[in-house]
Amino acid sequence: MPPSLAGDPSLPYPTIGRELTELRVQIPGVQGCVLGGVDGLLVAHNLPDDADPNDVAALAATTYGLGRQVGLRLGQGGFQQSTVRNEDGYLSVYAVDGQALLAVIGADTINVARLHLTAPAVAGRLATLLAGAPADA
Repeated sequence: MPPSLAGDPSLPYPTIGRELTELRVQIPGVQGCVLGGVDGLLVAHNLPDDADPNDVAALAATTYGLGRQVGLRLGQGGFQQSTVRNEDGYLSVYAVDGQALLAVIGADTINVARLHLTAPAVAGRLATLLAGAPADA
């Protein structure tokens, strides 16, 4: 397991926050975003007060774990994205890099196709930001 990103003081949190906010603003129906580690620990978020970002980070890691196993068992390669649709909304999880995941909570009215077109670019920018952070010694 890679080292956890949670609480890493070298991360560019203001820039990460701007990326999460931009995604929330760009796509109507996005209720909030979480950047979490594949270990299930929270890195950053812009969720409303009624949602627990730690729970969402853990759910994203669980979704990643299931998706990763599907890819391995079916010979389809590494995890890229998974979306869960519920009665009143969505949770979409996108791979950022080998350590991080982007989770997006959406209302039932969200344009999922537009989210799937936009979120991978955000995940790519987040990966670049995370790669630029100094590694632990």
